[in-house]
Amino acid sequence: MASVAFHLFNQYRSERRAKLFEGSAGFGPGEQRRDFVSVADVVQVNLHFLDHPQHTGIFNVGTGRAQTFNQVASAVVNTLRDAGGERPIELAQMQTEALIEYTPFPAGLKDKYQSYTQADISRLRRAGYSVPFLSVEQGVERYVKWLLES
Repeated sequence: MASVAFHLFNQYRSERRAKLFEGSAGFGPGEQRRDFVSVADVVQVNLHFLDHPQHTGIFNVGTGRAQTFNQVASAVVNTLRDAGGERPIELAQMQTEALIEYTPFPAGLKDKYQSYTQADISRLRRAGYSVPFLSVEQGVERYVKWLLES
């Protein structure tokens, strides 16, 4: 499956809007949360364990902090705006200008949807991996810039 940022990147470039799901399970529109992790960070974790073979096991790899889909969409929109010579704007303005659109859940998904995930990375930290992970804003900005160059 393609990443959320990839889908939002393509939606915004083709329709000048990013589409997220409406609210669910007590979360507002686009406020569902995931522990979004950059592939670059996952690679760094793997390289760490390559260099430290004495640490073995199964480790959760995530940032350890849940961030919203709205934050991902805002990072995509603002990175693309910046690339086009436009100034960044806040989420509220994106919503007012319909740059972010909230769509109903597909039938049968709403009751099964996980509205919150966050990795417990305490075992990873105990194994000696202490490097900070990129935030959604940092990771998405890098990814969108890479997509634009590709």
